[in-house]
Amino acid sequence: MRALEDWYWWFVARRSAALRFLDDYLPRDGTSRILDAGCGTGALLDALRAQPGREAVGLDFAEAALQFCRERGYERLVRGDLEALPFAEARFDAVTALDVIEHVPDDAAAAREIARALKPGGILVASVPAYPFLWSGHDVALHHQRRYYRAEMVRLLENAGLRVERSTYLLTALFPVAAVQRLLARLFRRAARAGLPPVPAWLNRALIALQHAELSLSRRVNLPWGLTIMVVARKPGES
Repeated sequence: MRALEDWYWWFVARRSAALRFLDDYLPRDGTSRILDAGCGTGALLDALRAQPGREAVGLDFAEAALQFCRERGYERLVRGDLEALPFAEARFDAVTALDVIEHVPDDAAAAREIARALKPGGILVASVPAYPFLWSGHDVALHHQRRYYRAEMVRLLENAGLRVERSTYLLTALFPVAAVQRLLARLFRRAARAGLPPVPAWLNRALIALQHAELSLSRRVNLPWGLTIMVVARKPGES
């Protein structure tokens, strides 16, 4: 992940989507405190740190991930579990959880903890892998617990007391090809491995441009299918 996330199209597209939805739904007046839950090796923290008015804290369960963040020069780091966040209630203006909730055994507890940690009026920007029928060795290799339908993800967050304001599939144009690959891998019982194949630089740039175009569309309408689900949910009340 550390070797790929700064430039590989999939990581770039996911991070760009999260930042854009944060800008769309999080007020810019004053300083916003953001928790990057499941911060991984720190690329989103880097991007948040570069934005004026953003004060980010990184949380991850893996000490190795936090060490990579320290190597980026990041110090606001906490080792912790999404099912029991080590923070006081109503601490954050926003929480990001990019491809994290699917790793947690009790996703309902994780959603409740995120809601607890948000200030009234605060937002969650989260992504999860889409469609249980696409389960394959890719998910096994990445230690996923589950994949989601969009309605299922919306229900999970609403049951935690959050109000979903945007829920869209992403990676829509690539869905048919990727879906066939995942289903064939399962049919032929191929070895578990993450589906992040190497691509030439020109194709990497083209895929980034394609995902940026999809993102622009998804800010106006919820896309009807895709490999990823991204949601924006708000804690009711005024901060």
